[in-house]
Amino acid sequence: MKFKTALSLLLLIGSMVPALSYAWWDEAWPYRVPISLDTTATGAGVNETVQDVPVLIRLHAGNFADFFYLKEDLGDLRFVGGDDKTPLSHHVEQFDLINQLLFVWVKVPSLTGNLNTEKIWMYYGNGEAANSEDVSGSFDINQASVIHFNADGSLPQDKTTYGNNPLELTAVGNPTSQVAAGVQFDGSQSLVFPDTPSIQGAEKGLTFSAWIKPQGSQQDSFLFARKSAVGDEISLRVDNAALYAQLKVGDSKLETPRTAPLTPDVWQAVSLTYGNDKLSVYINGAELASIQTKFTPVSGESFVGSSVAKTNGFVGEMDEVGFSNIARESAYLKAAVASQGLENKLAHLNEGEQLGNAGGTSVLMSIMGHAYEDKFGLGIIISLVIMALISWLVMMLKGFYLGQVEKDNRKFLKAYYDLGTGNPAMLDHADDDEDEVAEESPISQALFGDHKHFNSSPIYHMYHKGLKEVRLRVGESIGASSNKKLTNQASAAIRASMEAFLVREMQKINSKMVLLTIAISGGPFLGLLGTVVGVMITFAGIAQAGDVNINAIAPGMSAALLATVAGLAVAIPALFGYNYLGSKIKDISADMQVFVDEFITRVSEYYGE
Repeated sequence: MKFKTALSLLLLIGSMVPALSYAWWDEAWPYRVPISLDTTATGAGVNETVQDVPVLIRLHAGNFADFFYLKEDLGDLRFVGGDDKTPLSHHVEQFDLINQLLFVWVKVPSLTGNLNTEKIWMYYGNGEAANSEDVSGSFDINQASVIHFNADGSLPQDKTTYGNNPLELTAVGNPTSQVAAGVQFDGSQSLVFPDTPSIQGAEKGLTFSAWIKPQGSQQDSFLFARKSAVGDEISLRVDNAALYAQLKVGDSKLETPRTAPLTPDVWQAVSLTYGNDKLSVYINGAELASIQTKFTPVSGESFVGSSVAKTNGFVGEMDEVGFSNIARESAYLKAAVASQGLENKLAHLNEGEQLGNAGGTSVLMSIMGHAYEDKFGLGIIISLVIMALISWLVMMLKGFYLGQVEKDNRKFLKAYYDLGTGNPAMLDHADDDEDEVAEESPISQALFGDHKHFNSSPIYHMYHKGLKEVRLRVGESIGASSNKKLTNQASAAIRASMEAFLVREMQKINSKMVLLTIAISGGPFLGLLGTVVGVMITFAGIAQAGDVNINAIAPGMSAALLATVAGLAVAIPALFGYNYLGSKIKDISADMQVFVDEFITRVSEYYGE
């Protein structure tokens, strides 16, 4: 009894596990995608827990198949915490349905260091949902300004709650940058921010950050500069291939060591932090140079891409400029950089799920979902499906027809041989409607005819044809007592007539078999064409989006390979069916040829001279 009770409890608990594991935030949203968060050394490389990190989610054809399930205004897009209960603030930076690109920012409340089991959920597919974007809520209270640039180079707006909108932008817009659109500086342009307490940092500190792609060697170029009315100044600069920060307060001038190496013509995240008793510079979230100093706020307008005097301008591309009113920790900067890089090392999209199948969609459905996005590949697959249906129909009908042919042949030959040396014309009968159906549509006759006169037997048809030829030569009252006899020449003529009729009968038996040969030879080549084009589209989408991890490549590649699988699925059954039916046709042909010889011999003996 104890064993049975324990077993019952285990079964009850086991039955509850799926429900607990696959709870659904809101059943009005039929689709969701789990997004895993990896802070281990192979991911973001964050060892400490960080709070309220804005995580960039890049969706493209290589990692997301359901673009056409989204509302045009993305009002159905929702992000939910790992508990599958807590909605997360998010906003969309760019959405391009035609090219299947979506850049969306999500504020993750907490990221545990050195862990890869945390996740968040992305829900979509609710056509009645209203837009719930929370732009300023996507960043924490310490983020003083965030700039997403416009593709046309127009003056951008601050995305934070502080509203620190730039005063001036003379740099040129760049539609394809590190994250959506960016700007291009030529050494004489700048981006100017107002002098506000939130940007100054007050007493908590200051962080300036941006993505840059320097062109060539920089001669002491300014990435960021601010100078107060009393002469205090702070700046972040690039000299040759070194990043460094400089601080002037009163009569004191400090400078970080020029040991932070920058790589020309490559996107890198750079940051300056001022606070916590030091001034530091970071590249891609790693602190590479610093000096000890107390924090003293520096007032004044902030210039990005040039000095305050608009000299020593930066040459290169820039994106995602931001200010914080605290000195950000290294762990926070690493996490932010990891999600914004071309290879997202922090957030990875996993296999999508559909309501009612919360354990995850099947592999085939997932692949079909990606194949749907490739219109050329989808057309190939549809063509192959049609080809498969036709070939299967041909094999089914032809198999039934040949089976009936063999059956009627056996029945006729048994009756024919039972005649012995008697009159060979005893089995013949006059043509009727059944014979006309057999002549016009042998498969229909085989399926629906009554077969009372061996109607599906091509051997009987040859027998009937041969007797017609005999009657032309010996008269209607054929028999051993007939006054007319068959000559050798007449027998040869009858043989020739029957052999010609045999060829026509074989043509009817072999009809539609060419469709199977087309399926065998054409199916794999059509599938290969769909695969090659699908692979090309997948790599083109990855190149455009800049995401090169395996999660980006695998879905598109699997969808492309589906075309080859479909081609083989057409060809392999057709090949087996063709060989099987071909062997039956070969046996029927041999029986017909043997019968011609036997019939000519017998009528020559019975009606001959």
